[in-house]
Amino acid sequence: MKFEFETLGKILVVKISGELDHHNAAPLREATDRELLGGNYSGLIIDLSGLEMMDSSGIGVIMGRCRLIENYGGHLCVCGAKAPIKKIIQLSGLGKLVGITENIKSAVKLLEK
Repeated sequence: MKFEFETLGKILVVKISGELDHHNAAPLREATDRELLGGNYSGLIIDLSGLEMMDSSGIGVIMGRCRLIENYGGHLCVCGAKAPIKKIIQLSGLGKLVGITENIKSAVKLLEK
């Protein structure tokens, strides 16, 4: 798994590629928390367009970052999930907690409302 950060104004974007499972959830979680706590962000976008596989550890990473950004008055949006990953997100109930969009541009619009 690879991940990188990008800042769009007051929104932090995390682009993830590869596989997000229990072996690599911790480094992603820790790095994202450092970025969030080191800035003054009103939103977090997790871009899953490069993700090929995600297990329940990935759901945990997303849920935890959702709670963290909400503690600071912000919101989280997930974008670019392929159909199998989108299905996991919906079945987990995570879709009721976070915004789900097709791409970063639509996620930014959703978070800026």
